Amino acid sequence: MSNFLQRDARQPAFWDERFEQQFTPWDKGAVPQQFRQFIAQSEAGSVLIPGCGNAYEAGFLAQQGWQVEAIDFSAAAVHSAQQVLGPWAKLVTQADFFEFTPAQPLALIYERAFFCALPPEFRPRIVQRWAELLPAGATLAGYFYLDENPLHSPKGPPFLTHADSLMQMMSPYFQLELDQASLDALEVFGGKERWQVWRRI
Repeated sequence: MSNFLQRDARQPAFWDERFEQQFTPWDKGAVPQQFRQFIAQSEAGSVLIPGCGNAYEAGFLAQQGWQVEAIDFSAAAVHSAQQVLGPWAKLVTQADFFEFTPAQPLALIYERAFFCALPPEFRPRIVQRWAELLPAGATLAGYFYLDENPLHSPKGPPFLTHADSLMQMMSPYFQLELDQASLDALEVFGGKERWQVWRRI
């Protein structure tokens, strides 16, 4: 980390530098198994992947018949994803999640290392934007970096969220339908990664 000049995770340049130096400890390099299982049981529709990084899930979803839009505000991340995805490269575009409008109504937003990538002050805005983008009955599914201990707040990114705080932010808009420990969590999340499925109310 000492070689990095960019220290502000709110800026695209922070993420550009890390992708350019291939420092991506949040990158699993594959589609996680609980998400695969979820998609196998779901009807295909329109899906958005914010902060998509290398976007392995975008190609996977497209092959399952989903209409996929994957976005990242880092140009280096978008370039990396397009190299990874090959024939599915056009699924990924550079965009700011807070300003982006999907081409069609969404059935699903997939969360993976986006919510924890930005500093805590962004959380209410992210939740509000999820709620704006998802119609009633649609789904937010993905992985969250959570802790039950309100005193445990390591410096990020990734930025830890306390479970009660997440529930307070989400409950006006979403109902929690599934909450499990990640079956193939990444080391960077220190065993605190949860697989969750939320339904828009």
